[in-house]
Amino acid sequence: MKFKIDTKEKILIVHPEIPRLDVNLSVEFARSITDLPELKDRNLILDMALVPEIDEAGLMAILTVYQQQYDSRQSCAITGLNNTLTGILRESYEDLNITPTLAEAIDIVMMESLERELMEGEEW
Repeated sequence: MKFKIDTKEKILIVHPEIPRLDVNLSVEFARSITDLPELKDRNLILDMALVPEIDEAGLMAILTVYQQQYDSRQSCAITGLNNTLTGILRESYEDLNITPTLAEAIDIVMMESLERELMEGEEW
């Protein structure tokens, strides 16, 4: 699977470059992203702007990656989805970080990261 990857100090931005995220690629998509060594201890932004078509299995793969990030105590945001997919995800999953721009996605994951750091500091 082809990705462009931007690595920042606390964020990994993944730009999948596939024509369609469907049932045929959904398992490979989720595994490929979660197995990235660069993802360790980093927040994730999925920039889906270069994926013109996503079916239900593809959406489930995105949600799997998203949930795995939170299970590992990191943040995730999704950007670059078309209006239809954004609407479907927002209707079904209210708590997802879905943003219209990459800059907003970066802001959200950095805010959540800061909140986690502050909350951990208060536990002492």
